[in-house]
Formats: sequence, structure tokens, C-alpha cells
Amino acid sequence: MKCFATSILVAALALLAACAHSPAASTASTVSTASIASTYRVERQFAIGGAGRWDLLAVDSVRHHLFLSRSDHIDIVDSRSGERVGTLAGTDGVHGIAIAPNLMRGYATNGGSNTVTEFDLASFVRIRDIPVNGRSPDSLLFDAGSGRLFVFNAGSNNASVIDAAAGREIASIAFEGNPELPADDGRGHIFVNIEDKAQLVRIDAMTMKILDTWSLSGCEEPTGLALDVEHARLFSTCQNQVAIVTDAGDGRLVARVAIGEGPDGAEFDGERQLAFIPGGRPGSLTIVHEDDPEHFRVVQTLATQASARTIALDPGSHRLYLPAARFGPKPPDGKERAPMVVDSFTVIVVGDGR
Repeated sequence: MKCFATSILVAALALLAACAHSPAASTASTVSTASIASTYRVERQFAIGGAGRWDLLAVDSVRHHLFLSRSDHIDIVDSRSGERVGTLAGTDGVHGIAIAPNLMRGYATNGGSNTVTEFDLASFVRIRDIPVNGRSPDSLLFDAGSGRLFVFNAGSNNASVIDAAAGREIASIAFEGNPELPADDGRGHIFVNIEDKAQLVRIDAMTMKILDTWSLSGCEEPTGLALDVEHARLFSTCQNQVAIVTDAGDGRLVARVAIGEGPDGAEFDGERQLAFIPGGRPGSLTIVHEDDPEHFRVVQTLATQASARTIALDPGSHRLYLPAARFGPKPPDGKERAPMVVDSFTVIVVGDGR
């Protein structure tokens, strides 16, 4: 009996050891994360209404404010209730919005006047309008390490670098093509997609010089850009329904991931290792899990609303915000865009219910 019991014990230990190294055991944490990811849903919609189309948006996670670009003004709403708490008028052709929490400042690009509006994050009062030498300023990014704003000018294929404290442009960075959305790693590097050249550029924030220009092979017209800072992985969203994952250190192409049609933004939640990519044409949100820095899986495709193409993440609540609206038929001549239905502008709030 003692010998038999010992044999059973040895066999049991061997079985446990085998299970510990089996594929099922090694992927247990991945399955758990995937099941969490698959619970994302549209929690609610903020009926904002009003006139004006939209482009990019930004979240002030500390004060729970959502800033929405609306053609000639910025709508400011409470990110928890959707209640309008302010408006910043006189932003002609506003596109991008950046938040600098440590400075208590917000910044918005005005494509119609070639300026950047600086405003107070608490009172929403305009502080000043900063002229840029580039044409049609679009996206922008505040780099806390250098204290500089990097403003990407769609009409002149360059970036204007602004000293945030002085409120003036101090340098210009030329690109081979049209810059789209940027990201930064908090370690002195700025990244930006070059839409018409299918390139990804890395910039040194201190020297304000281009360090590298990498080809995004197989990517048509990259727009949205998200970054996993911890693992140095960049997600460029492409118009041919694919996202390209690039190594932020050496520009190596790591992976291609299938996404929805018509993306114009991307976000990455580092705590949950999830990338979120909106598809504006069908109205979808592709959620991608980073199993490890070399492997990525689509874990959910969530229905949102047609036209919901841009996105912002609140890292505090892990909620995502996607503006959208309804549109009427396109004019017969095909030269003008379809009109937006009056007061149909809304913000879709996506979360996992926690």
C-alpha cells in the first residue's frame, strides 16, 4: 500500500508539472484578459446637438472634462454625465486639442487662422492665440519633458514647435508628406504618421530633429496612432482595413491586425494591454489584445455608430469616447459633403461596466 501510494503521488506530481507547462496553462492569463475585453459595450450616449462638424477630442481625466472640436468652437462637457459645462468660441477650423495638466492649460489648433489657442483648463478662459508659420494646423501634442507643443500642419507638410511657456514658435520640422496623428513615449521621442507616404517618423523632442523615417509597408494612408509605452509598440491605423504594429525602438514591422473601415484615431490602454481602433464607415470599434510584444489578437468588434471615426481614452475610468452624427443624402453633383442632420451630434461612451 505504501509503495502504491507513493506511485500515485509521483504520478500526480508529474501530471501537475506537465499541466504547468501545457499550452492551456500558459495561456490562462491571456484567456482571462480576453474574457474581460469581450465585455466592452456602449454604456450610454451624450446628446450634445448643436451646429458644427467635429474632428479630434481630448479628455481631462483629473477634472472629468471632455473637449470636443466643433468647426468654429469647442464644446466642453462633463465626461461622466454628458452635461455641457462650457464653450470656447472663436476657434476657426478647430481640429486638434491637447491637454497639459501640470500647466493647467489646454491648446487647440485653428486650421482657418493658422493659430493655436491656449486656454485655462479650469475656467475655459482663452489666454492667447499663438500664430504658427505652417498652414492648416491639424493635430498637436504637448511634450511634458521639453515643455513644447508639436503642431502638425496639414497644409504645409511640417510641424511647428512652440515653447509653451513663452507662447511662441521656436522651430519648424519638415516632412516628406502630410503629417497625421502623433504619439509620444514620455522619454523624449515624438512619433507621427505621414499619411500620403505611408511612413512613420520619430522625432527627438529636445533637438527638434527627425531621428528616423520608417516605411509602413502594406499600409494605405495611415492616420490614427497609439503607443504601448511599456513595450515600445506603435499602432498605425490604415485605410485598407489593417493596423500596422511597429517597434518604436528600431522601426521593425511587428504585426498586421485586421480592423474596420475608415479609422481616424486609435488609443491604447496600458493597464489592460488593449488597443482600441474605431472604424467610421461601418460604425465599429476593433479591440485588440496584446498577448505579448510580438503577438496581437482581435478580441472584440463592437458596433458603435457610422461616422464614429475619432476616439479618446480616459485612463482614469478606462472609458472611451467616440463622437458621431447622422447625415442626410449626399448632393447629386457629388462635390459637396452630405449634410449633417441638425442636432444629431452625439458622443458614444464605451466601457466594460466596471
